[in-house]
Amino acid sequence: MNNHLDLVYDSRKTLINFYKENGIPENGGVDKSTFEMDILGIQLNLPNPQFRKDVIHIHDIQHLLNGCDSSWKGEGFIAGWEISTGLWKHFPVCVFSIWAFGYSLWIYPKAVYNGFKKGLNDIGVIDLKIKEADFMKMEFDDLVQITQKNYHTSMGVFQWIQFLFWCFLSQLLFLSPIIFVAGITMWLI
Repeated sequence: MNNHLDLVYDSRKTLINFYKENGIPENGGVDKSTFEMDILGIQLNLPNPQFRKDVIHIHDIQHLLNGCDSSWKGEGFIAGWEISTGLWKHFPVCVFSIWAFGYSLWIYPKAVYNGFKKGLNDIGVIDLKIKEADFMKMEFDDLVQITQKNYHTSMGVFQWIQFLFWCFLSQLLFLSPIIFVAGITMWLI
């Protein structure tokens, strides 16, 4: 995991270094028509829709803000963090985060929980409504500052209900292909 405290240069340079360290294509792969995802050791080549291309820099800088690499443990933390900061309000990109939340619960549940818990006290980068060009010129430390809420929220009853709701919903999304096939099979039998 990276430590964002030693990053004192602009967001663009920070992001370029993140891509190099994690073997991610230049610009997060926004120029490509597909992107790769490793699930249970299987490398999937998925379509790269425009809505994903428009926000991939936001997702990747969130990895840096939270000191996470692009492993599934890091993705699980970021999925929890994104849902907690309200990314679920931004359809259709939220589908990726909800799915990653569901998948990561199976392999790194503590990372998902820790991300969700931290996100309660942060502002999602997407909600800052900063244009990409302006965002890339920002000093990284300034970005860290503007994503911090002025108050602290702990995991109380309401937050646990929220977390459990997202666990349930993410499992429905993640397991929907299996549920669908099982339903069709039961109907045919």
